[in-house]
Amino acid sequence: MTRIFVDGAAGTTGLQIRERLAGRRDVETIMLPEAQRKDPGARRDALNAADIVLLCLPDDAAREAVALIDNDTTRVIDASTAHRVAPGWIYGFPEVSGRDAVAGAMRVSNPGCYSTGFIALIAPLVKAGLIPADAALTCNAVSGYSGGGKSMIAEFEAGPAPTAWRSYALKLNHKHVPEMRERSGLSIAPVFAPSVANLFSGMIVEVPLHLSALPGRPAASALREALAAFYEGSPIMRVIPGYDEGTLEIERLAGTDRLDLFVFGDEGNNQVRLIAALDNLGKGAAGAAVQSLNLMAGLSETEGLRL
Repeated sequence: MTRIFVDGAAGTTGLQIRERLAGRRDVETIMLPEAQRKDPGARRDALNAADIVLLCLPDDAAREAVALIDNDTTRVIDASTAHRVAPGWIYGFPEVSGRDAVAGAMRVSNPGCYSTGFIALIAPLVKAGLIPADAALTCNAVSGYSGGGKSMIAEFEAGPAPTAWRSYALKLNHKHVPEMRERSGLSIAPVFAPSVANLFSGMIVEVPLHLSALPGRPAASALREALAAFYEGSPIMRVIPGYDEGTLEIERLAGTDRLDLFVFGDEGNNQVRLIAALDNLGKGAAGAAVQSLNLMAGLSETEGLRL
């Protein structure tokens, strides 16, 4: 049986991971008493006793936790930003990085929530040659406030909501941008415009395209078919054809670990909207970590997921 330790289990992502592991008989979770949760010695012992460690910590603390591991058998899934473009770390997006690569990895970096939606849309199209690596792309996205962690949750839930919607990262320095560029196979960082809505969880990530700016001016159907072929057989990723509704709700996949992809554009139109819908806490965080954990432990990748 695989022994698991969640370092940072009291945080938002850590709690979500623990919920997905609760009641499972194929893994054993190492739990520290509350009094020892931040004790360096107790944490070191737990980190080195585990087969797989899931880090749900700020970046610096995640790096420190990795340094506390003094054996060559403990494997790590890091949910922080610290190692998402670091050499030697496998990106924990099995559908894009490869299931075998994740399953065999010693060090796995869990993707960011916004990054997951962007990469899901763009990486397959870059690989297919439909979007050039030097394309100048724009990404607009909105997340539930749980994506901001405990402080933002408290801000939105302590009393009257501070706002219905806010845009942020106005200095164009959001921490997800490096992985969005590198893991999509792009040579130019996208212009990223994230925002937060007054709801707990859910996410919409959109990339608008002018087809005339792409090689060969591919039709919307060609983009949709390329995405469908790339994710064919996935139990988690779906490309939705024939969506006839006039709106798309941010809550569409809230509470799940799935990810839905859409390509909106008429065949006679020169414009396309690529959209990903997911839960920022699901496939955008805890669900992705548990998926990688399952593969690393040799289990079904969907065990414990909310599909």
